Amino acid sequence: MCLRPQPEGRVSPDVSLSLYSEEKDRMLTRKDIEKRECDLLAPYAMHSKDTKGRKYPEAEPQYRSVYQRDRDRIIHSTAFRRLEYKTQVFVNHEGDYYRTRLTHTMEVSQIARSIARTMSLNEDLVEAIALSHDIGHPPFGHAGEDSLRTLMKDNGGFDHNLQGLRVVEELEQRYPDFPGLNLTWESREGINKHTTMFDRAQQLKEFEPGSSPTMETQVVDVADEIAYDNHDIDDGLMSGLIEEKGLMQLRLWKDAARFVQKGKKELPDKIRKYQIIRRLIDTQIEDLLLTSEKNIIASHIKNLANVKKHKKRLVTFSDDMQKKRKELRVFLMDNLYKNFRVMRMSDKARRFITGLFKVYLEKPEQLPPSDQKKINKTGSHRVICDYIAGMTDRYALDEYKKLFDPYERV
Repeated sequence: MCLRPQPEGRVSPDVSLSLYSEEKDRMLTRKDIEKRECDLLAPYAMHSKDTKGRKYPEAEPQYRSVYQRDRDRIIHSTAFRRLEYKTQVFVNHEGDYYRTRLTHTMEVSQIARSIARTMSLNEDLVEAIALSHDIGHPPFGHAGEDSLRTLMKDNGGFDHNLQGLRVVEELEQRYPDFPGLNLTWESREGINKHTTMFDRAQQLKEFEPGSSPTMETQVVDVADEIAYDNHDIDDGLMSGLIEEKGLMQLRLWKDAARFVQKGKKELPDKIRKYQIIRRLIDTQIEDLLLTSEKNIIASHIKNLANVKKHKKRLVTFSDDMQKKRKELRVFLMDNLYKNFRVMRMSDKARRFITGLFKVYLEKPEQLPPSDQKKINKTGSHRVICDYIAGMTDRYALDEYKKLFDPYERV
């Protein structure tokens, strides 16, 4: 730790001013941050000085980059806080241990930042995209999304990526001069082009649908998959819905288990399983970094324009790792996501959301007054969809009881 020398006794005004000037010179300004990016980031990374800017022009802060400001606005938003009580796999009331959308989002951010730092990409942009990638998710996870998609099929549809854009562009109301959070073009593009097995939204014209996303967006997409799969194993084991003997049939788990146990004394079961999951994540990240580096070299990627024109993803796993991950995905689908307990809760969630939607549609006066006022401009279907999508699991359950349980006070 570097300690700055402190002057002893009384200090003359000239010396004091000189010390103040030195201290001020040590403060990082936005221009300093941009210069550091030029020195440290890869030429194909997204540099904050090259941003396409914000939809509504505003003065940028002196001591933060544009992407640091995006990150901060996301963290302070209402929609971000609500992720704490939204389902990942298990509904919030099923236990305090299981992951929620918020803890999943934080884990995605950590993994994505680690990858971005190693690849010399823009860590601040990666963090902003990672923290907002699920901000449009409705309550009850993918069951909630499926329900709203069905209910909205003749009225513009529903997709949580596009809903995320609505949140950051319109629904968050925090500033006097513009709706939403007024994030940079690059952060919003990252939300729109977020792509995984579960995420493939319509690419909007504004975000150049024919072009590939930035490397930063690609990193978040893969980090989401790594976090999703490996942490669902953790929750599945803790819940008892999956057993290790089944996982031992998978090459990824078997190799990680051998690595953890090799040359070590017998570990307590809980620690051993944690170390295996830790090894799973490390192995996938190492494979990703090596394969992505090969892709960049083989594709002659020299700058951001090359990335945008390249038709295939550059941040990818090796073919062998993709096969191993597919085995894992099939196992999780068959043994966790389709487990009767998870399916029961998913079916209940669909009934909750469908019931709420139909009541509000038939009797819009049961919506909060602030939402009723939006109907003439936005239409009842979209207003109801926005209202339900913004609910937490707990709020949706409470609202359902108020509307359908005659003994529940409203």
